[in-house]
Amino acid sequence: MDLVGRLVTLRPWRKSDAPSLVKYGNNPSVARQLRDRFPHPYTNADARHYIQSVADVRPTTSFAIVLPGPAGEAIGGVGFSPGADVERFSAEIGYWLAEPFWGRGIAAEAVGLVSAYAFETCNMLRLFALPFADNAQSIRVLEKAGYTREAILRSSSVKHGVPRDQALFALVNSGWKGV
Repeated sequence: MDLVGRLVTLRPWRKSDAPSLVKYGNNPSVARQLRDRFPHPYTNADARHYIQSVADVRPTTSFAIVLPGPAGEAIGGVGFSPGADVERFSAEIGYWLAEPFWGRGIAAEAVGLVSAYAFETCNMLRLFALPFADNAQSIRVLEKAGYTREAILRSSSVKHGVPRDQALFALVNSGWKGV
């Protein structure tokens, strides 16, 4: 299933995306703002493993961000991880974009597209994100996509041995269908 916006298309990851995933993901400026499960350096083996891990998940919860055009090169990723038990209608959203494409509204559109999909197709009640509190660009992406800041979580994470605050942003599905 493809999600089509004005600036980008979101589509399921393909094996053929591995080279572009390495090309754009192997960047310390990208990796320093993501969870440790997104390694740096980012290798071909990392790309193959990630694509394989999301290939058979249904419904699709992880999408490649692709610019319009015949090349269809993946320039980033966006997705969500549903919770469990009483949090099964809540999901954490995550995203990254290749540095050459920052500041163009691409990430905000991608977050908006995947949020609408999560609400409409997967019946999620609430989506949330936990960007590092000093990551103004990521916070701006969430704000542009309609997310609201709920809290600052002080020293809630450690990246490269340094404690970091996280900001909690959320978007609630006002049209939630219930169970």
